[in-house]
Amino acid sequence: MQDKLEAEIIVKTSIWIMLLNGFLAVIKIIAGVLGNSTAMISDAVNSISDVLTNLVVMISGKFSRKGIDDSHPYGHEKFDSMVSVLLGVAIIITAFEIGKAAVIIIYNYAVYGDEITPPKLIALIVAISTIVIKEGMYRFTKINAKKSRSSSLNAQALDHRSDELASFGAVIGIGGSMLGVAFLEPVASIVICFFVLRVGFQIIKVGFSQVVDQSADEEIILQIKKIVLDNPQVKGLDDLKTRMFGMKLYVDLEISVDQSLSILEAHKIADMIHDQIEELVPDVKHCMIHVNPHEE
Repeated sequence: MQDKLEAEIIVKTSIWIMLLNGFLAVIKIIAGVLGNSTAMISDAVNSISDVLTNLVVMISGKFSRKGIDDSHPYGHEKFDSMVSVLLGVAIIITAFEIGKAAVIIIYNYAVYGDEITPPKLIALIVAISTIVIKEGMYRFTKINAKKSRSSSLNAQALDHRSDELASFGAVIGIGGSMLGVAFLEPVASIVICFFVLRVGFQIIKVGFSQVVDQSADEEIILQIKKIVLDNPQVKGLDDLKTRMFGMKLYVDLEISVDQSLSILEAHKIADMIHDQIEELVPDVKHCMIHVNPHEE
C-alpha cells in the first residue's frame, strides 16, 4: 500500500513538472527568438531536456515501487537510483552543450570580430520569471521527494535549483549585454554550465552510492546500536552491517544472548529487536538477525 502511494506521488509530481517544463521551454524559445538572446535559447534547450528526464522519472517511479516477485525477491527500488545516475548524465550533457555554444560565440567575436547583437527586454523578463517559477518547482518537488522517498525526484529538485542558477546567470548576461557589454551574455552561459555540471556530478554520486550498497550514515547506525544494546537480554552486539538499496535500508545483525536460553526464548528476543528496528528506524525495509551464544 505504501509503495503504491509513493508511486502515485512520483507520477503526479512528474506530470506537473513535465507540463511546467514544457511551458517554460516554449516561452524561452519564443523569448530567445524574438528577444535575440542566445542565453535564453540555451536555457530553452535545458528545459526541453528536463521534459525528457521528467518522463523517465515518471516511468521509473512506477517500476521502482513494484512489489516483490520471483525474479526480484528484494524489490525494484534500484530502478530509482539508476534513473538518478541517468538524470545526472543528462544534466552534464546539457551543460556541455550550453558551454560549447557560448565558447563558439566568444571565439567568433574575439577572432573574427563577429558582432554580438544585444538581446531585447522580453528575454530579460522571461529569464527573471523563470527564476521565480523554478524556485516554486524546487520546493514542490523537494516536498514530494521526501514524501515518496524517491532519489530520482530528489535529483529533479536539485535539477530545478541548477536551472535557477542558469536563469540567474542569463539575467546577468542579458542585462549586461543590454547595457552595452555585448560579450557578457555568452560569458554568463559558460559560468552557468559550470554550476549545472556541479549539480549533475552530485546527482550521479548519490545515485552510485545507492546502487553499490553504501552503508547507512553514522546517525542511523548509532540508533540501531542503541535499540539492540538497550535490550537487557542482549549480552553483546557481535556484528552490524547496513546497506542502501535504492532509498531503502537493509540491516544485518549478529547478537549474543545467554547460552542457557532455549531456541524459542532466543528467537523471541531477536524478533522483538527486529520489530523495533523496522518500526523506529526510518526507511528500513528488512532486518535480519543472527543469534550467537554468549561466552563469558
